[in-house]
Amino acid sequence: MLPQTKNKMTREEYLEFEKDSEFRNEYYGGEIFAMVGARRNHNRISSNTSSILWNKLLSTPCEVFSSDMRVKIEAIEKYTYPDIVVACDRINFLEDELDSLLNPVVIIEILSESTESYDRGLKFTHYRLIESLQEYILISQYHCQVEKFKRDQGGFWVYSSTESLEKIVKLDSIECELPLSEIYHRVEFKEQGQI
Repeated sequence: MLPQTKNKMTREEYLEFEKDSEFRNEYYGGEIFAMVGARRNHNRISSNTSSILWNKLLSTPCEVFSSDMRVKIEAIEKYTYPDIVVACDRINFLEDELDSLLNPVVIIEILSESTESYDRGLKFTHYRLIESLQEYILISQYHCQVEKFKRDQGGFWVYSSTESLEKIVKLDSIECELPLSEIYHRVEFKEQGQI
């Protein structure tokens, strides 16, 4: 995510602005940040992963949402658009704002050169403030790697990394498996910076 616009706004002004905006914008601390368009590998990974989840969660109380689902981090009044988000059971939206999800269980971000440090750092710090969040997944678009951060019973985040197309990432919170061969279906790896 690259800061494109830096106008101080109230939360209400942001939500009103967002209704008519051609582009998605994140909001934090009175500032809005335009979301940058995604490239081919990013789109393929997003479509593949969303499809896997949609099929596996079809007969469960969980629902998968794409990058157009806005998530509100209530503790800090931040609005963000994860690449993929899963919510379960009683899915809660901000009152009178049916497109601001409050209780994600899984958040997935697809890493790019421009967003990787933010997705690993400050954004993850903010996501950890969401009480319902159980798993945070980072998917590389440059090489075969899926990283998982899972909240344990003590509230600590446990890290694991999977780096082979023959492997599977288990999302315990939603009882779902993501085969890397399916996540990366039709994805062509090149040198970083050329995708």
